[in-house]
Amino acid sequence: MRIPTPSLERRRVVTAVPIALAVPAALALPNVRTAAQADQRAEAGADGARLTASPPQTEGPFYPRDWGGDIDNDLVKVEGEAAKAMGEVLLLQGRVLDLAGQPLAGATVEIWQCDARGIYRHPRDERGDRRRDPAFQGRGRTITDAGGRYRFRTIRPVPYSGRTPHIHFRVEPRGRDALVTQMYVFGEPRNVRDGVLNSIRDPRQRDSVIVRLERAERLEKDAFAASFDIVLA
Repeated sequence: MRIPTPSLERRRVVTAVPIALAVPAALALPNVRTAAQADQRAEAGADGARLTASPPQTEGPFYPRDWGGDIDNDLVKVEGEAAKAMGEVLLLQGRVLDLAGQPLAGATVEIWQCDARGIYRHPRDERGDRRRDPAFQGRGRTITDAGGRYRFRTIRPVPYSGRTPHIHFRVEPRGRDALVTQMYVFGEPRNVRDGVLNSIRDPRQRDSVIVRLERAERLEKDAFAASFDIVLA
């Protein structure tokens, strides 16, 4: 099931944006951002101020090997599976921008993450008695629209041994090098001990990848919503 991309308003505070969703009614998805992301958006104005580039991060050992079959932007419902993925639904949206705040249309955005059991869709992680949730797609791909917007329906990331909850991103704009980074959850106690997150030495870059999650009950029962902008140097 492919989810249409919403329109976003450029505001300094948390806002609500009217969008069409694959839910019973077209409701409002909160434009949830960290303070650092809101400040960046405000700075990219007539004065020509530049945004802070999203930091490159390791893609880790579990970049998906299999990109066949169902790889759309809804990771919660797998084609051919009757069940919905385990875990809490996360409605994730954002924009891909350049340093001047201009949207990058036509960029390929990939995400991958572990399932609610902490297992990746990867043969190196699915071993022995480790069995991933077959109803979770595990990876997804979409293309940014004319406004640089992307959208995914996935699950709230969970921790696993040695790592705080996170979602991997790979963004490849047309005619430019790809960026691999990760998104983290604001308020997670494991953040202070996560070596990958804390390898980002620039505080502004580190803050830019830590995102607040908000309840989105009006959109989908027990769901969360988040907004994560990615800025390419």
